[in-house]
Order: sequence, then C-alpha cells, then structure tokens
Amino acid sequence: MTGTGSRGGQRPAPLWSKVPQVTAGFWVVKVLTTGMGETTSDYLARTLGPIPAVAGATVLLAAALFAQARAGRYRPAVYWAAVVMVSVFGTMAADVAHVALGIPYAVSAGAFTVALAAVFWLWRRTEGTLAVETVRGGRREVYYWAAVLATFALGTAVGDLTAATLGWGYLPSGLLFAALIAVPALGHRLLRLPPVLAFWWAYVLTRPLGACFADWAGVSKARGGLDLGTGPVSLVLAVVIVVAVLALAAGDRRRARTGD
Repeated sequence: MTGTGSRGGQRPAPLWSKVPQVTAGFWVVKVLTTGMGETTSDYLARTLGPIPAVAGATVLLAAALFAQARAGRYRPAVYWAAVVMVSVFGTMAADVAHVALGIPYAVSAGAFTVALAAVFWLWRRTEGTLAVETVRGGRREVYYWAAVLATFALGTAVGDLTAATLGWGYLPSGLLFAALIAVPALGHRLLRLPPVLAFWWAYVLTRPLGACFADWAGVSKARGGLDLGTGPVSLVLAVVIVVAVLALAAGDRRRARTGD
C-alpha cells in the first residue's frame, strides 16, 4: 500500500498535499509514533500525575495541530510532531475512559469505532473521498485529523483489550496485530481491495501493533514485559523517529530533484 488514490495505489501525493506520500517509510514511522505515544503517555501519567499530564498533552496537541494548520504544505517535522502528539493524547483519552471513568475497554473500543465511522461518513458525504493525498487544508484537513485522533484512541482501546482485559499479554497481542495488518496489504495487492479502504484499515491497526510492542519492552517482567522502563523506551523511540523522519525528508527532496 504505497498510495491511496489511484486504482493501482501507486500515484504519489501532490507536492502541495499536507500529508506525506504513503510509502513503506511512512508505515515504519507511523508504527514508531504509536509505540512512543503509548510509553510516553504512561511515563508522563506516572511522573506528573494524570491531570497535569492530560493538561500538558492537550496544550501541546493544540500547538502541534495549529502549526500543522498554518503550514502551506507537507512539512515533515511539523506533520510528524502533530502525529506524535495525537498519539500521546489519543492514548490518554482511552486510558482516562478506562481508569478514571471505569469504562471497560470493550465498551470504549465500540464507542471509538462509532466515532471513527461518523467521521468517515461525514468526510465522505461532504468531500466525496477519503483519499489522504487530497488533504490540502480547510475542511478536509479537519476531517483527516479527527479521523487520525479517533484511530489512535480506538487502537489503544483494542490493544489494551487484548493484552490486559483478555489476558493475552503484550507480545502475543503484538504478534497478532502484526499478522492482522498484513490482511489489508494482501487484500489490496491480490484481491483489488480499494486502496482507500486498505489504507485506513491498516492505519487503525498500526496503533495496537506499535503500542503492544512498546509496552512489552517497557513494562515490568511481572506484567510480561522486558522491564526496560517506559521513559527509556520513549527516549529511544523519539531518537529513531527523528532519524526516520530526516530520512523521509531526504527521500522527498531526492524525488523532487529527479521528478520521480
């Protein structure tokens, strides 16, 4: 799945699009941000307390989305900073619903599914397409980020549902989602699954995939993890994300020079 708008899924996003081209590198960075969002949310909640952590994340999310809205086109640092903050905030939203409000993950997963479906319905009804390469600002960008936020919250709830509520553990859950994320990719390539459907299907699954593996690395051995600590795992993921985004930006510049 390297594109979302053409029949073959190969058309690159226009240079004036405000989202990156959907390449293999895009998916790698996306999964990394989901993992970082999970462990960073847990680390901040324990270090600062739930209320200060949520308040701080809300402010940073608003600032990141404001910067993204002001950008005239896709800016790697601005866009991926917004994705990271959506990841952190989306994790907190799902965790607050479960921990503070006592809502079971199965219920919150259902609620976030309905919310995401509503965003998609409104987006499609008003704009005529859910293809991300058409996101160039305005109302479409609002729908896009609403969908992204809903996918993060939904993915968090689903990942915690399998790993904690159902007791499958973080590593088995991560392996499960690694297998499931191959379904839309294979469906797109072999069964001509519409690229937009395949894209968003896989996009939702990146969240529990990255989060489960990050939790497995960070949580204690008593919880089935490697006990590396959520703080160190978040830091390592942040460094890797920065390097990966720089690589993506270099690739974009190279393609722009060669006209590819």
